[in-house]
Amino acid sequence: MPLSANDPSRSTWLEVPEQSDFPIQNIPFGVFLTRDDIITIGTRIGDTAIDLGALHQLGYFQGIDLTDDIFLQDSLNDFIADGRKTWRLVRNRISEIFMKDNPWLRDNKAHRKQVLFSMEEIEMQLPVDVGDYTDFYASKEHATNVGSLFRDPENALLPNWLRIPIGYHGRSSSIIPSGVPIRRPVGQTKPGEDGVPGFGPSKLLDFELEMAFITTDSNDLGKRIGLDEAEDYIFGLVLFNDWSARDIQAWEYVPLGPFLGKNFASTISPWIVTLDALEPFRTAGPDQDPVPLPYLQQVGDKNFDINLEVTISPENGDETTVCRSNFKYMYWSMAQQLTHHTVNGCNVRSGDMMGSGTISGPTQESFGSMLELTWRGQNPITLNDGSQRKFINDGDTVTLKGYSEHQGVRIGFGNCEAKVLPAEPFKG
Repeated sequence: MPLSANDPSRSTWLEVPEQSDFPIQNIPFGVFLTRDDIITIGTRIGDTAIDLGALHQLGYFQGIDLTDDIFLQDSLNDFIADGRKTWRLVRNRISEIFMKDNPWLRDNKAHRKQVLFSMEEIEMQLPVDVGDYTDFYASKEHATNVGSLFRDPENALLPNWLRIPIGYHGRSSSIIPSGVPIRRPVGQTKPGEDGVPGFGPSKLLDFELEMAFITTDSNDLGKRIGLDEAEDYIFGLVLFNDWSARDIQAWEYVPLGPFLGKNFASTISPWIVTLDALEPFRTAGPDQDPVPLPYLQQVGDKNFDINLEVTISPENGDETTVCRSNFKYMYWSMAQQLTHHTVNGCNVRSGDMMGSGTISGPTQESFGSMLELTWRGQNPITLNDGSQRKFINDGDTVTLKGYSEHQGVRIGFGNCEAKVLPAEPFKG
């Protein structure tokens, strides 16, 4: 089925600001609350939110096999479960409706009033009900930096890292949409000379620059997904800030890995950009040496050229860009991650989320966490207001941004941001 929605020559009758992340070639999917307090599934072109529930009820998806309530839900899970054929048909139809020369909706004032909203009139929600969340550790540069900081730099990568996509199962209940503030977590930290663990608010709160992909129903328990079909089960991507309390994590992670240092909050961007929309931005990934086992050997361009940026804004201060990286640096591709995830027969469901792990590049400015950028606090970053950061302070807002650009078309994700509030005080 052709990806007609990707046509770079298409333009829309809606107003799209220059350098917008959301031209007519994007057509992401999300969930929002309307001005009438109705929750709906929608999309976005420029700064206009489009109510797909209303659009469907008004007959604009005739000829596409959709249930009456497919867009009248508080999550995208059921729509995602319909599969790639449905996603493409819907996305292509939306593109046709909003093409510049199509009068169908453009010239129907009553319908436009029901379907179109300014971004100020809506409130974005979590786009999917995340049943399960897995976080990978798939950036070679990040794994090497962390290994150098905490182990022998000559043996920074553990023997298994170059053989399998390393991952762990995270906590889905604390995944939140962009704009929701987080509380500084509290927990135990490494003991001092008296052998008694410390306890209190984390002093080493960090961001992690990641992306995450959202899956559809893929396999029954006991079945596996082959590498050649893995991308058929990936709906799209979001920006992902997997907040980390480094001091809490350092005490707890042996022997079972991350726990309270990670599960207090993870922030995602609210619009899911489809894998179809990102098709023009495919690129080769890093060379893999040693060659992976046969079930992980991939052919073709499986990585995506997505420019990434992280800014820190102090309370009442201007933002400072502290990181510029790219998703193309990932050593293990999304297809390899999903294939490995199911090779043992683990079943994957609609709305499951797979985090990439921190995305770091080859240069210092492309390191995807404060742990690396400040080299464990040894080299503080100076912000534009003159203040310094080793890690993240209360009152800071951390914002992730991402976009791809090719042939004059920019496909972006919007912002993924959250403000850090002080730790919740203990009562009594």
